[in-house]
Amino acid sequence: MLRQVNTDNYTIHQQKTLRAISLCRTAALGGHVDACDECGMVHISYNSCRNRHCPKCQGHKRDEWIQSREADLLPCTYYHLVFTLPQELNTLALYQPKLAYDALFKSVWSTLRQFGTNEGLTLGMISILHTWGQNLSLHPHLHCIVPGGGIDNKGKWHRKIRSTKFLFPVKALSKVFRAKYVRLLREKGICDKMFIESLFSKGWVVYAKRPFGGPKQVIEYLGRYTHKVAISNHRIETVGNNQVIFKYKDYKDGGKSKLMTLSNVEFIRRFTLHILPQRFVRIRHYGILSSSWKRGKLQQLQQVLNVKKYSATPIIKHRRCLYCKTGTLITIDVFGSRGPPAMYLSASPQTSMV
Repeated sequence: MLRQVNTDNYTIHQQKTLRAISLCRTAALGGHVDACDECGMVHISYNSCRNRHCPKCQGHKRDEWIQSREADLLPCTYYHLVFTLPQELNTLALYQPKLAYDALFKSVWSTLRQFGTNEGLTLGMISILHTWGQNLSLHPHLHCIVPGGGIDNKGKWHRKIRSTKFLFPVKALSKVFRAKYVRLLREKGICDKMFIESLFSKGWVVYAKRPFGGPKQVIEYLGRYTHKVAISNHRIETVGNNQVIFKYKDYKDGGKSKLMTLSNVEFIRRFTLHILPQRFVRIRHYGILSSSWKRGKLQQLQQVLNVKKYSATPIIKHRRCLYCKTGTLITIDVFGSRGPPAMYLSASPQTSMV
């Protein structure tokens, strides 16, 4: 499909990303030969592109990241908040994505930190940027996982911030979030009075989901959301010479599953809306979950609270033998775009080109 679409109108970074995805797990990237350490079966695999926007390359990265987060869990309720930018800011996100998304991270954390300070506590947050809607439109929003506890000014842990089922009132969060984001835009000098008025003309959306039932639910959620891309392969129904048909949920119609048909050109255009700037960090940690806290303070707090350590599952899913299901694959050779050596093609009837 990509070969039929003219990508000259996209940035060099976008073109490189699209090219990497189109070549993922094809002969163009070469491959490797693995042998199972249990049954000895040979597996031949093409290399992946390892691009973070590729729907086929996020599985083991997600597993590794999640297992690292298991070590950060605290004995408290965890809350899920979603902060959404209004559509008036879509143009800014389109032409200055780094500025728009950095301001989103900063304003959200500043908002939650202020509400925590009002309770006399230092909070923590894991934030995950998503830029898409179900139909691949531009819809920037930040998913936030917030522990329902915090540290007071004496360094003492408080398991509950509030007694209500929601962390903080969403209407109050929305107003403070809007004010802080607009202030950041003013500081950058990119807002005129009319545009500022348009941003304050309607409420900004902050959605508070029900709190997680426990640490296991937090981990399961992170597994679904952290390394998502704009659209996954299982949602795509058909790819033709001129159009793409994919499934989406229509939330304006009760979340019903429907089909959308786009031309190849329009499908690629919408997908490129969600290619983030180079080296842009889309998962960030703040407060008592920040990297500085993890250099000793978080571990000390967990010891004081007698936090149960969750046993990590070995990260070998993508190295598991497809034939015997128990052995681990060991790489014994690599090859370039010319393909695997003939000796391996006949080494076993069980080979895979995945």
